[in-house]
Amino acid sequence: MWHSSLKMPALASVFAVATAIGLNGAAAQETTFPPGAPGATTTIDGRYLPNPPPPFMGDIQTNANQSKPYWPGLVVPPKGAPNILLIMTDDVGFSAPSTFGGVIPTPALDRIAAEGLRYTRMHTTALCSPTRAALLTGRNHHSVATGVVVDQATGYPGYNSVIPRDAVAIGEILKLNGYDTSWYGKDHNTPQWEGSQAGPFHNWPTGAVKGFDYFYGFLGDDASQWQPNNLFRNTTPIQPYLGNAGWNLTTAMADEAITRIKMLNDVQPDRPFMIYYAPGGTHAPHHPTKEWVDKIGAMHLFDDGWNKLRDTIFANQKKLGVIPENAELTAWPDTIPEWGSLSAEEKRLFIRQADVYAAYLAYTDHEIGRVIQAVDDIGKLDNTLIIYISGDNGASPEGTLNGLFNEYAVANAVNPTVEQNMQFYDEWGTDQTYPHFAVGWAWAWATPYQWTKEVASHFGGTRNGMAISWPARIKDAGGIRHQFHHVIDVVPTILEAAGLPEPVSINGVAQRPIEGVSMAYTFDDANAADRRMTQYFEMFGSRAIYNDGWIASAPPVGAPWILTLEQPPADVMNGFKWELYDTNKDWTQAHDVAAAEPDKLRDMQQLFTMEATKYGVFPLDDTRLQRFISKKPSYSPGRTEFTYSGTIMNVPFPDTGTAPSLLNRSYTITAEIEVPEGGAEGMLMTDGGRFAGYGFYLLKGVPVFTWDLVDLERVKWQGKEALAPGKHTVEFDWKYDGPGLGKGGTGTLKVNGTVVDSHPMPKSLPITLAWDETFNVGIDTGTSVDDADYQVPFPFTGTIDKLTVKLGPSEE
Repeated sequence: MWHSSLKMPALASVFAVATAIGLNGAAAQETTFPPGAPGATTTIDGRYLPNPPPPFMGDIQTNANQSKPYWPGLVVPPKGAPNILLIMTDDVGFSAPSTFGGVIPTPALDRIAAEGLRYTRMHTTALCSPTRAALLTGRNHHSVATGVVVDQATGYPGYNSVIPRDAVAIGEILKLNGYDTSWYGKDHNTPQWEGSQAGPFHNWPTGAVKGFDYFYGFLGDDASQWQPNNLFRNTTPIQPYLGNAGWNLTTAMADEAITRIKMLNDVQPDRPFMIYYAPGGTHAPHHPTKEWVDKIGAMHLFDDGWNKLRDTIFANQKKLGVIPENAELTAWPDTIPEWGSLSAEEKRLFIRQADVYAAYLAYTDHEIGRVIQAVDDIGKLDNTLIIYISGDNGASPEGTLNGLFNEYAVANAVNPTVEQNMQFYDEWGTDQTYPHFAVGWAWAWATPYQWTKEVASHFGGTRNGMAISWPARIKDAGGIRHQFHHVIDVVPTILEAAGLPEPVSINGVAQRPIEGVSMAYTFDDANAADRRMTQYFEMFGSRAIYNDGWIASAPPVGAPWILTLEQPPADVMNGFKWELYDTNKDWTQAHDVAAAEPDKLRDMQQLFTMEATKYGVFPLDDTRLQRFISKKPSYSPGRTEFTYSGTIMNVPFPDTGTAPSLLNRSYTITAEIEVPEGGAEGMLMTDGGRFAGYGFYLLKGVPVFTWDLVDLERVKWQGKEALAPGKHTVEFDWKYDGPGLGKGGTGTLKVNGTVVDSHPMPKSLPITLAWDETFNVGIDTGTSVDDADYQVPFPFTGTIDKLTVKLGPSEE
């Protein structure tokens, strides 16, 4: 029933009063004048997101001519809130960049340090997914279900890889407060079983848990920078590299970010933005352009080897002031050969690996510099908070003792020899390799610390350089800060800078408290007392507890660069030997004082247990490959038959039931096809590519099935003649010689029921195909399984009426 003057319902009146005084006594919302006008904006309370609908304050009569409209204000951040540019590179050791004493030029990071502050005691979790989950949520990695990388998720609250809805990320917080939010590069925090184009998408970068308006990047551990077959725009797979020679993702994602910066400045110039910029560099594969390889190679930075490199870096660090004068260089480990003991061929190979890696880091930093300059070019650098974190963990040891021409080799427990790597010397860093350096370089790029990525007990795995600039606010340009901090401290720093409160509720879910502390107190005072007094660390059972300058550390039982299929779990609670360091006197963890301070060590161990219980660290688990292949949730559990017609492409993560997983089992693939007049060729079904995978295709009309065993060997089954026009049934059957991982078997190729080729293959891939490639039917959108046979996209030129895959039981 209409009334002569309808202002608002009674419930809205009550809410209006609550808003005016501020819920629970908080500061009231600020609204631009005049309220209700089409151009009105409002800064909301910010503790309850999204903001509850405001009451209608106009006047509604039966006739619009006698009524008064009232527009709800557009939500904007508090006046003066800065733009945010959050940068995190990948697998960069503390001492790799020039900014922290390294010899690799990183002028963009140098610029941020020169215009702002250089932080020498910033810490990560020792591994990528966990660090990124902690970074984006402001909570410890186990608190947000990311105790390990998502590939190794297990069914425990600290490890299941599903960031809970009561720990929403900074993207959603800023978006609901009026920021534009965009994400470029790596997303290694979407659960694998939700990582296909079928979704669901609530845990993707654009979903409600992470909350970014726009995403351009890749899902998973890493990606080829030349042909990233796991690349998405928002939730749609894209292949901009097809037919685009020389295309490289490192440049392309900078172009994407710069385009959005310019667009926002043209369209909504007053709206603050947040950019999360997370390039693939410098995680393997190391894929710089030739220009950068030539430039770095000409500098001869690594000709004297990794031991002398450490000495050079150590001296540089003292000159820069990023370590104190009394800091000691930790000992070189017995498990890595000294440079002087290497052969001439080994040295030549390892120098090439270092040159390509350094080129990749310099190239990545250069493209980051372009993004920073784009902000400067639109006149907004002064009020932009830039947080540039150099690495999400220590330098990576995953290249093993000899380095890798192909990262998927070690992922399948294959360790290439120097001789095998040398076959790819000239192609190192091109799209013909998926390379990584020898572990000696990783140890050198941890200088002055010991250990590497994956090791949470020591600063070589967890200490990463960081620079922060905000010219409008930070005046101590070029200053150095030694306060102890962790990536969980980034979110509260951003919130304080933006003038926003910590949310109490987001999307109807009460939020658990943020576990980080703001670093803004350090902006004006180099000598401010630390506000992070305690921090635990844990990864694969290696662990540490820091408290008021002391750190108790339990390093791994075995070296992380040694991976085998027979790796038994250690006694994680009792099998790790604890060490103790007083970092007030011993900056680098050079002197273990556990024997001299047994009571202190016992107290620290008890403190670790308390913190680990509080944050969901238990149960401890030091397994790696075993967790990688362990069963994960699936939207089609137990599925053993897959049927396709026509073309489907870019389906990732077959182990989660999105596509057939052929490893460690028997299977049969049956393709019912029609060949047109003039013949047909092209891909019937494939997964993986140049570096590990399989393909079932017609080559000039002849059926072929190819297994690519990490680019060291290719095994084929081939027909005898091209298929004539008409309907045919082509079948490949594999009988696996299990049980066990990576066993051999016998493959049989049939055409219209007749065997045309059958022979054994003595071994198979035990762990994974190329994870940056995807499953396709009727086309190949990544790289060729065999470049000598075909080039992508190699679409099937006939008709696939039906393709069926039947899987036998897993025999892992």
